[in-house]
Amino acid sequence: MSISISERAAQRVSTFLHNRGRGLGLRLGVKTSGCSGMAYVLEFVDEMNDDDVVFDDRGVKIIIDSRSIVYLDGTELDFVKEGLNEGFRFNNPNVSAECGCGESFSV
Repeated sequence: MSISISERAAQRVSTFLHNRGRGLGLRLGVKTSGCSGMAYVLEFVDEMNDDDVVFDDRGVKIIIDSRSIVYLDGTELDFVKEGLNEGFRFNNPNVSAECGCGESFSV
């Protein structure tokens, strides 16, 4: 199992954690939502859960609950700027379809 983070995303997460003044890392997860069935969850982690799996890449701890790992295995988290828009992008090899707005996916 593997989860990775691009250099751009790692720099962005490190900056957010530094400015926030606390945090163990970044939680990636999935929840049932959206037109395609599942949506990504991104949040800072201050306390670990018993079922968390931790990946350390480029100096950033990526924390995933055991329920989400099957949907995220092999995913790379990237940070992109496109025109005036910027944000995190999930490069997930498990996705079979995405909705038109890009907010949800199915596997």
